[in-house]
Amino acid sequence: MSDHLSSSDEDMEEMLDLIEVPKSIAYFEEIVPQFSDELYIQHFRLTREMSEDLANRFADSEYYTWQEGDSEKVTPLKYIVVFLWFTANEATSFREVSDRFHITKSTLFKIVRRVTFFLSNLSPEIIKWPEDLEKLEIEEHFRHRDFPGVIGIIDGTHIRIDKPKEDPDSYLNRKHFYSIQAQVVCDHKRRIRDIFVGYPGSVHDSRVLRTSPLHETLPEKCGDLYVLGDSGYPCLKNLLTPFKDNGHLTRRQINYNYVHSRNRYIIEHCFGIMKQKFRQLYHLKIKDIELIVHFIRACAVLHNLSLDVTFVADEEIVPENIIVLNEDDYPDRDDRNGVAIREAIMNNLRLV
Repeated sequence: MSDHLSSSDEDMEEMLDLIEVPKSIAYFEEIVPQFSDELYIQHFRLTREMSEDLANRFADSEYYTWQEGDSEKVTPLKYIVVFLWFTANEATSFREVSDRFHITKSTLFKIVRRVTFFLSNLSPEIIKWPEDLEKLEIEEHFRHRDFPGVIGIIDGTHIRIDKPKEDPDSYLNRKHFYSIQAQVVCDHKRRIRDIFVGYPGSVHDSRVLRTSPLHETLPEKCGDLYVLGDSGYPCLKNLLTPFKDNGHLTRRQINYNYVHSRNRYIIEHCFGIMKQKFRQLYHLKIKDIELIVHFIRACAVLHNLSLDVTFVADEEIVPENIIVLNEDDYPDRDDRNGVAIREAIMNNLRLV
């Protein structure tokens, strides 16, 4: 894969090079090693051991061998630590990061690009559909929360980006900002089990699903179980949605919708955790769309790796306010089998 920057990134680099700023002295080499374990996690979101493990894998990957012939040599661990710092800080500029780590801006661009592709390509290993024993554990959790048969929650999240140069209107979502969509399935522990990234912000959730690999594989992956999704999706055999509120819902339909919503909350919390840890996802300043897609997937990999790491957020983690569109906007019709399953579940749910 090409290591060249996009033309817009090159323009930014050229502009930044006009301003000479003294670089921090040995921040990575002298200051970071003095961090306590807790402070290290606050700054880099992973433990030292996790960072070193990733660095060892990165060193053996094709992405680190690209370094040969570079004028500025950077160790694999420094690659990982710089990237983690970059992902964890929303407002930081490329110049600020390069100054902090005593590297040039062109080297920082290479670090971001190479580690992004390295982590993105770990996704088949780190982001996996649950095995049978895991399905039992997940289903038990949702059964205790009054909704049996569930092994995941599906929804989409919008990652804010700057206005693209090509076809910008397609990236403008219903909240009137430019975005790239990520369709995610998570389990009860907020672990991402499936991710599909790349559609512009204006595209409906139902179309994203319909064109994703998950749409074809969901029956095989779920069997007689299912995932829960909001009204942006069609009701399918393995994807159950709420009843459309026409003002005349029965008591059992209202009860079903309440229990459904109470369990679906987990995906909003998953998005909130991921964006609070990897704050670049609040507003990505990368220009290249291909790199953006891989960067989002790389952050999902880091999210899964860091789930068991105790992280104290700078502020309260607020579940994401997900964009929900008008149900009448969707051309996809509910599947007959899905509607029948939803009806049967509705009649069997405990009234709460």
